[in-house]
Amino acid sequence: MGQSSSTAAVLSRRESNLSHRSKAKSTALISPMQAEEPSDFFMNDVELDYISNLPDECLACIFQSLSSGDRKRCSLVCRRWLRIEGQSRHRLSLNAQSDLLPMVPALFSRFDAVTKLALKCDRRSASIGDEALEAISFRCRNLTRLKLRSCRDVTDAGMEAFAKNCRGLKKLSCGSCTFGAKGMNAILDNCASLEELSVKRLRGITDGAAAEPIGPGLAASSLKTICLKELYNGQCFGPLIIGSKNLRTLKLFRCSGDWDKLLQVIADQVTCMIEIHLERLQVSDVGLVAISHCLSLEILHLVKTPECTNVGLVSVAEHCKLLRKLHIDGWKANRIGDDGLVAVGKNCPNLQELVLIGVNPTKISIELLASNCQSLERLALCGSDSVGDAEISCIAAKCVALKKLCIKSCPVSDHGMEALASGCPNLVKVKVKKCRGVTYEGADRLRASRGSLAVNLDSGEAEHLDASASDGGLQENGFEFPPVPSQIPLPPVASSNTGRSTTFKSRLGLLSGRSLVACTLRRWSSGNSSSRS
Repeated sequence: MGQSSSTAAVLSRRESNLSHRSKAKSTALISPMQAEEPSDFFMNDVELDYISNLPDECLACIFQSLSSGDRKRCSLVCRRWLRIEGQSRHRLSLNAQSDLLPMVPALFSRFDAVTKLALKCDRRSASIGDEALEAISFRCRNLTRLKLRSCRDVTDAGMEAFAKNCRGLKKLSCGSCTFGAKGMNAILDNCASLEELSVKRLRGITDGAAAEPIGPGLAASSLKTICLKELYNGQCFGPLIIGSKNLRTLKLFRCSGDWDKLLQVIADQVTCMIEIHLERLQVSDVGLVAISHCLSLEILHLVKTPECTNVGLVSVAEHCKLLRKLHIDGWKANRIGDDGLVAVGKNCPNLQELVLIGVNPTKISIELLASNCQSLERLALCGSDSVGDAEISCIAAKCVALKKLCIKSCPVSDHGMEALASGCPNLVKVKVKKCRGVTYEGADRLRASRGSLAVNLDSGEAEHLDASASDGGLQENGFEFPPVPSQIPLPPVASSNTGRSTTFKSRLGLLSGRSLVACTLRRWSSGNSSSRS
């Protein structure tokens, strides 16, 4: 009975709609669209409003797949969408100026499920203080990631209050902040699940021997990644690094002081590291020999460390046989060359990515690398005076697994490009920049001979330069060039400060430039690197 009555109701409704449409059509001589639209809109609003019947969970999934701007627009549709959009938002980035404090209760009442929070303040503005950070931590107890940028009014007390409320924190990144060792130790003592720590320009750390040591704390057992950048006294993090027995990745960028002795202790205590980055650091072969004790090492970046020579690289190659990625910026010091690279070729058969900047390999080392490293897929040769057509021909003949090749500021000509036409069967991309011997005709011939090969050429001539090109790196189709070190004067090797003997202009360019090697082949790495724990 229920079905028949409902069916009858539907039929009668349809009949009424049809009769309504027929009457409308009889008056359609003046405005047919106006006559038909009311019935269509009526049916859509009453019978076809599927979104109103959509569960909140499904609508939340839809919101999560939208961009930030689209989510904001959706939140203005109705109160229901506003509520669901707020409850389903897990990432939030706020302008952390001092006037944020009064808005904290309302903000985090709406966004009550946030687990990843970024607080960024403009350098010219007053930032949030301890009271605001404590209020945020009280309402975001499930926070797992926190990024602080230029929050200069946050002190040790604010960090201590935050650490006690957000004990589940897994990742902390802070830059240009002014709290010190006590605030950092509070995080390490209370956040036992911390896995990643990134610190840049932390101004509150005391200089000299009076600096309070940082770590290890409860977080030492869970930390897997530590990144220190531009710290006056980064070595006060030594206890934390040494105590992090499960540390996988260590990155040290532009931190003052002699690191050789500390690296010896670190390598002796932390033996399971897989990735190490050393950039513009005072480190010598003593530190490299210490690093060679990390037998599980797979990724090594040596950027502007002119006191490192073939001796240290040979030690790393002979002991770290699992090496997959090697980036070297020799800074035209000519202290790393064939001897070190030959050792890599002999002992590191798993090498997949090799980036050489300001290093002068010859056919001797290139041939050995190409013959023994059969898994080599990505190769970059930049600012090398010794890499010419003979070396490129050797690569074409021997590197059977090579997929992507980058050549910049090398004495290569069209003859080298012709060799690539018949070599490297798996090659998918070649990028050439500032190689005056390579012409557009030579690049066209290479494209014509291998239709599937992407060839990008920038000869360095003014009329062909892209406006976006710079020594900071040219990005096109996911491929980035590192800058050429030949444009940078080399300081004396014996100097402990690698920048004091350069001109002011060069120093300014070095300090303001982005990472030289870290950005090289970034998308190559993201698309091909395997995650390891």
